[in-house]
Parts: sequence; structure tokens; C-alpha cells
Amino acid sequence: MKLEIGNFYVKDIVFGDKTFYENGILTINKEEALAFVKEDEHIIEADIKIVKPGENVRLVPVKEAIEPRVKLNGDPLFPGVTGDVVKAGNGRTHALKGCSVLVVGKHWGGFQDGLIDMSGEGAKYTYFSQLKNIVLVADTDEDFEKREQQKKNRALRWAGMRLAEYIGNAVKELEPEEIETYELEPITKRAKEVNDLPSVVFVMQCQSQMEEMGYNDLVYGWDMNHFVPTFMHPNEVLDGAFISGSFMPSSSKWSTYDFQNFPVIKRLYKEHGKTINFLGIIASNLNVALDQKERSALFVSQIAKSLGADAAIVAEEGYGNPDADFIACIVALENEGIKTVGLTNECTGRDGQSQPLVTLDEKADAIVSCGNVSELIELSPMETVIGELKSLARDGLSGGWAHDEVLGPSVREDGSIIMENNSMFCGDQVVGWSPKTMKEF
Repeated sequence: MKLEIGNFYVKDIVFGDKTFYENGILTINKEEALAFVKEDEHIIEADIKIVKPGENVRLVPVKEAIEPRVKLNGDPLFPGVTGDVVKAGNGRTHALKGCSVLVVGKHWGGFQDGLIDMSGEGAKYTYFSQLKNIVLVADTDEDFEKREQQKKNRALRWAGMRLAEYIGNAVKELEPEEIETYELEPITKRAKEVNDLPSVVFVMQCQSQMEEMGYNDLVYGWDMNHFVPTFMHPNEVLDGAFISGSFMPSSSKWSTYDFQNFPVIKRLYKEHGKTINFLGIIASNLNVALDQKERSALFVSQIAKSLGADAAIVAEEGYGNPDADFIACIVALENEGIKTVGLTNECTGRDGQSQPLVTLDEKADAIVSCGNVSELIELSPMETVIGELKSLARDGLSGGWAHDEVLGPSVREDGSIIMENNSMFCGDQVVGWSPKTMKEF
């Protein structure tokens, strides 16, 4: 399987009378783009704004992020979601780099939504403050969930994906500035010098806790609550086979943009044939019942052992209940003699004194921490708020609150806020963006 991603590096984004890309400038016909979005009858209000790094802008409630792309063969950008189920990971895809489509609720937020600051103290907590963002600010007629703390956000998420594909079409016929090529030989057909290197597999534990459909990550449009651990080609991940769900507290989530650009996968590709033999991906799940967790751990370890893995990296999307899956998977791999490193955030409480993961084991002795979800963060007011700031406190965002006996309200009268890291949009960046490290004492 050979995937070529043709990159176009966006220097600026402006509105104009047509949508096109030229000399690093992405021009968007706002009216045409909005008309395309509003083809979905569930979108009742919508606007598009452009925000850039360094601007005095706060976005909340942020629901999704997608990189604008287009597939040259006409296949849907997200197979099984925005079009038919077809194979991802092969052929040519064009991508607009340095930018994203952000989806922001005009009013209603929920447990899984987050916040992005484009400047100031808050900007360092999320990768998306570094990007030029095309912001779809919208509301829907999904009245049944507006006052629910847990939302599927279906119409808004799908609108963002469709908008990303519409914008991506601007570079479909152009020659890219750079082409990244991702190709792995079949495991049994690799050269001896590659097979002699340490063999590494990446275990990707996607969020799938909700037994009701519509909240979990999707793979080729399939709800991952129904999924079992499966060996997959890394190109499928980078080319739209996975989309983000709408369940986890925001700092722990992997956005669709994260799946499209997964830094851990790209680094493993970079080392393939040099320091390691990159076997591929074991896509796994994070279900609720204990027997499901144990079964998945056994599946993962059996697949890894059968592939001949010497080492594994396990990345967990989420925390709390999924910690049991995470540790069980590491232990099962170690029991097979496979040296394993884990990537996760922690929930150590606001004072940092609590147990970092729900469950631990002596065999989980190599874990990379990407931050504490409960860390308190104070942020100054911003000149511009896109969305609705009071949603952080009113609507049950996982890191905000209406009132605390000690700390007071999460959103203060002057527009400043205090909140937990939980509410930073994809802030813990377990996929590999994270600049965080441990402090030594």
C-alpha cells in the first residue's frame, strides 16, 4: 500500500469571490462555503471566521478539528462517513498544511467540548493555537440534546468534515509543494536487513466506551464500540479511515486532525529501515466491561506476538475507566516478552497528589506522561470570544463549573476564567504533539 500526501503550505487565509489557492494564499468564498454547509437541513445557523496565531481570540465550545484535504481519485475524504466505504491509505491525497477547520458551537457545549486560546498563557496548552484556523461557528436543530451534558454533535461534526473536503478541492488540480510518501512492504516480503532490526508495533486504543451508538470514534464509519482489535496499515489512519468521536473530556480526545497527522505514526515511519522494523498498527478499543477489557488485551498481545513484535507502543485516548484497558494491554504484551512503552495523560487531582491512573501494575514500568487533566489553569480575558464563553460553566464542559465553594465560578464577570486542563481542546496531545515533560525535584 503506497500513500502520497501532496502538501500545500498555507501562509495566509482570506475571504474572496471564489475559493482557490495560489502562492501560499488560501482564498475562501464564504457565501459559497456556507451554502455548501447548509445543504444539511439540520444546520440552522452558520458563519465562518478566520483566526490566526497570536490573535486575541478565545474559542469555546470547540467540538472538532479537521485538516482540509481532497483525494485525487474522487474517493470521499472519510470513507464510510462522508461517502461510500472504500479503501483508505492508497493513492494520492492533497492536504492544506498549517491550517485546520475548527467546529465551534454558537451556543451549546457539553462534557466533550473544549477551549482554544490563540494567544497568551492558554495558547501553549493546545496545538491548534499554532495553526491558521477556518472556524465554522454553527447551531443545529438537534433540540433533543442541547441541554444534555453529553452530546453527539453529529450535524456539527459532519458539517466540519464536509467543509474540510470542500476547501481541500481548491488544491485538487494543483502541483504540490512537497510530496510525502508512506509505504511499507508486506511483513513477509521485507529485506533481511530490515527484518534484522527490532520489530515495533503501534497499539492505538481509540475511544469506544459508549454503548449507545454515535458517541465513539469511527473506523470506516463503523462505531468502535463494536470493534475488536485489528491489525491495520498505518496509511489507513493517515488517510481518513478514522474520525474522532464525541465522548471523552476534551483534553484527552484525539481530533480527526490528530488521526490525519498522527505524529507517533510518522516518527515510526521515519525510523523504519534505519533503527526499527515498523510492523504496522493494532487498532484497539476502550470498552467498559471487565471481560471486554481482558478480551481485547488478549487479542492485542496475540496479534503482536504472531507478527513477531519485539517492542510495542500503546497510546490511550482518555483516562479513568480506559486506564484499565491501557494497563491490561501493557501487561499482556509484557507477558509475551514484548517490551512496551505507554503514552497517556494522568488524573492526579488539582493538587497532583492522587494516583495517576485508575489501575497500575509493576510491569507498566515505561510510561510517558502527557500531563494532568485536573491541573488548574487561570486565563486572562480575551478581546474576542468565538462561540459562547458562558458555555464553559453552564453546559458541563469537563473542566468548567458554574460555582465552586473555594474557587468561585469558572467564568468570571471580567471574562477571565479558571478551569481544569480537562477543557483544553485536545490539550494533552497523546498522539505526539505534546511539548510537556516531567518536572524534576
